[in-house]
Amino acid sequence: MNAMADVFGNGSARVSSLDDVLHRAEVTILGVGNVILRDEGFGVRVMEYLASHYDWPDTVQLVDGGTLGIELTQYVTGTEKLLVIDSINGHAKPGTKFRLHNEAIMEHFQDKLSAHEVGIQDVLALLTVTGHKIPDVVVIGAQPYDLEAGVELSDGMKALLPEVADEALAQLKAWGIDPVPRENADEMDYTTVPEEAVK
Repeated sequence: MNAMADVFGNGSARVSSLDDVLHRAEVTILGVGNVILRDEGFGVRVMEYLASHYDWPDTVQLVDGGTLGIELTQYVTGTEKLLVIDSINGHAKPGTKFRLHNEAIMEHFQDKLSAHEVGIQDVLALLTVTGHKIPDVVVIGAQPYDLEAGVELSDGMKALLPEVADEALAQLKAWGIDPVPRENADEMDYTTVPEEAVK
């Protein structure tokens, strides 16, 4: 992502208004997870796939949230619809897919898989109490197979990636978002650590 020090006014630039720190978009697609713990980075990998295989309208932002916590607030404040993609601890068989909507999300995050889930819960709670609740939030993902150190997804999670991407596209279509497929999209590289970025 952009340099956090400057975004939050800790660098040389002076923050003069909320517009200086917020990245406003009608729809935000947020991929979260730790890509150096294999399947924990599933949400980021799905976001990468969507970013590299489709052209998106200006009303949509794709965010690699990595393992950021409350810092995610600047990317989702003011968004009307938020789609979070994540590896999800549902105490289920590895590969089980999940879809959570609005109130069910906070209930799920009472039992957290990792620090980034704490971040999502905290961000949604903060926006609610400050009067900036996001009207429509959906979380999709799958139970991980392997959380050992390593940057490559397990074979099982790789197989699920296009399925979850299709579920994301279906949700976005329900929200009136229909991205244009790219004819010559690059193959996914699961052996690198992506830079955090807003696309």
